[in-house]
Amino acid sequence: QVQLVESGGGLVQAGGSLRLSCAASGRTFSSWAMGWFRQAPGKEREFVAAINWSGGSTYYADSVKGRFTISRDNAQNTGYLQMNSLKPGDTAVYYCAASRSSRHVYSWNAGASGTYDYWGQGTQVTVSS
Repeated sequence: QVQLVESGGGLVQAGGSLRLSCAASGRTFSSWAMGWFRQAPGKEREFVAAINWSGGSTYYADSVKGRFTISRDNAQNTGYLQMNSLKPGDTAVYYCAASRSSRHVYSWNAGASGTYDYWGQGTQVTVSS
């Protein structure tokens, strides 16, 4: 049974930073592409960032480019999302996701929910003005 567990969310003032972690069970995490999505109240889930199995390719939503950085440590079975210069509009539940079927993501599929097979339970990020 594969599990993804997010942590690191919380309440932060605008302009602050948070680092989210996504801990994965299973020995094959290093073979999976992974991504981060978020869902704000009353809104649909949206893509934030994605990374391929090796960390060599990354993709970002335009709204977070230059502020967020996705990374991974395959030895620790953990993915990360470093969030800087946070804005109230970043307030949402953040979910990590992993693709069992693909080591790679590309610009045309990184933002599609259907690319990913496993999802975490989410962690709340609240940015106050």
